[in-house]
Amino acid sequence: MVELDDDQVPEPDGLRDADDIELAERLRASRVAILEQTRKRIIGQEDVVEHVLMSLMVGGNSIITGVPGLAKTLLIQTVAQVLHLDFSRIQFTPDLMPSDITGTDLVQEDPDTGRRKLVFQRGPVFANVVLADEINRTPPKTQAALLEAMQEHRVTVQGETYDLPKPFYVFATQNPIELEGTYPLPEAQLDRFMFDIIIEHMPLDEEMEVVRSTTSDTTATLEAVVSAEEMIAYQHLIRRVPVAEPVLQFAVDLVRASRPGEGAPEFVTRWVEYGASVRAAQYLVLGGKARALMSGRYAVDFDDIRALALPVLRHRVLTNFHAESEGVSSTDVIRKLVEAIVPVGSEM
Repeated sequence: MVELDDDQVPEPDGLRDADDIELAERLRASRVAILEQTRKRIIGQEDVVEHVLMSLMVGGNSIITGVPGLAKTLLIQTVAQVLHLDFSRIQFTPDLMPSDITGTDLVQEDPDTGRRKLVFQRGPVFANVVLADEINRTPPKTQAALLEAMQEHRVTVQGETYDLPKPFYVFATQNPIELEGTYPLPEAQLDRFMFDIIIEHMPLDEEMEVVRSTTSDTTATLEAVVSAEEMIAYQHLIRRVPVAEPVLQFAVDLVRASRPGEGAPEFVTRWVEYGASVRAAQYLVLGGKARALMSGRYAVDFDDIRALALPVLRHRVLTNFHAESEGVSSTDVIRKLVEAIVPVGSEM
């Protein structure tokens, strides 16, 4: 969860500080520069790229779900390069051990004294951007090692604690069509991810362009346009973006309405087994703040919350057997929720 002290909560009428406004303009310019560089390698997938950028700006971790061959790995690797961040890819397999992620103590001999000592060998999690490829192919114990690092931003080995680099992001990929030999993430662990970003097959013209560009003898040269320090500054700035009380209430109402029971819409009680937690409302608001700044606005509106309802909620709203028998997905439920919940003070 993201917690703010009382003195960090701004007045809900826009950024006021001149330095914050200048930083917000830099953030918007950085977004344009990042997209310009990313498009040298990634064709189309506009919503996917935008959601990845929002996740990075907020400091969140996200899941990317899609069939093989849709450039999930290339996208994250490209963004890390453009942001001048250390990138690490971990291929999750059934035999992967927690120490293969976090690192382990190794016995080494001191060349000067000849004495042996334990030296910590850092694992691939010690990077700014970690791609957990096919995270559902490894057992829960190994998944938990990565999720603990996500939550704490540090790892503990043999009683010693080691801080992870800043900023630190995890993007986990899942293949939705191969279920044999997989270990689906438990709902409580899925809840730690800000977005579930769905990447789908692109339109014909974009697919033609991908084939054309990747089968030629040209290689795109990328420039690093944003530093790690700037990304950290953007994360702090986003938390200072004000949210009017009706917008905040709309985000909370939307999340609360996703939970079956008294006060929930009839279709939620019929189709939903478990609704979203308070963490979903936090990410709706944080994502809304990032979306507002990336769009050149200094305050969050209702449309920011609506636009992020699907990626924030679809891995948190779990449907029941009634929904399955009627062919209703969590996406269908969330779309109906967005239509059903009317914001206080809205002219809808």
